[in-house]
Amino acid sequence: MDVHIFKTSDEAAKYAYELIEKGIREGQIRTLGLATGGTPLKLYAYMRHAGLDVSNVTTVNLDEYVGLKDTDEHSYRYYMEKELFSHMNFKQSYLPDGTAEDLEEECARYERILKTHPVDLQVLGIGKNGHIGFNEPGTSFDSRTHIVELTESTREANRRFFEREEDVPDRALSMGIASIMDAKKIVLLAFGKSKAEAVRSMIKGPVDEACPASVLQMHPNVVVVADEDAASLLEDAGKRHD
Repeated sequence: MDVHIFKTSDEAAKYAYELIEKGIREGQIRTLGLATGGTPLKLYAYMRHAGLDVSNVTTVNLDEYVGLKDTDEHSYRYYMEKELFSHMNFKQSYLPDGTAEDLEEECARYERILKTHPVDLQVLGIGKNGHIGFNEPGTSFDSRTHIVELTESTREANRRFFEREEDVPDRALSMGIASIMDAKKIVLLAFGKSKAEAVRSMIKGPVDEACPASVLQMHPNVVVVADEDAASLLEDAGKRHD
């Protein structure tokens, strides 16, 4: 893994943006994998304010909640429209459909999309428990797009986005770990002290399904972009940008 550590999350997000911008301008990124949640917000702010032509770029998202319509402000489709899609001219954008009548078939359909549009660069965050996408600890490294029962810790982490606890969905559709590993390049963002243990386990720990992100040690092209808080348990690992 190529680890880059910055004083602030804003500096880290800018670095990640510059990697993506270079790949798009040079024609190396035709399919861009995207994530949601709080971590990529600063990255998306850089992207939407840059005036970058992305008319040749297709996007695919990691996941979507089960049961939320596109128009629901808590759905990831709504999030992506608000933060990125309505500001940029992407060729086309795909997310799993969490309202599909047959969720198993929707997972298969999404895998077909991923096969048709191989991901050149995938943006990832990391959960406090080491999850990537919605792949919780114990998820098989061989998993493909699948239905996920969200753990209590993940639902609690997402609680802040909902008015009431009971409104937080308990299921999602997520790219599987094998689906994520198919990406040619992965850029993982990690910000804040709460992510420090997960980052340490991902980089320094054993490759084990107990920490899903540890599988990234097996990928040939991973860039970890972290702030000092998230990297606080890494000691000498990584390049520090002062």
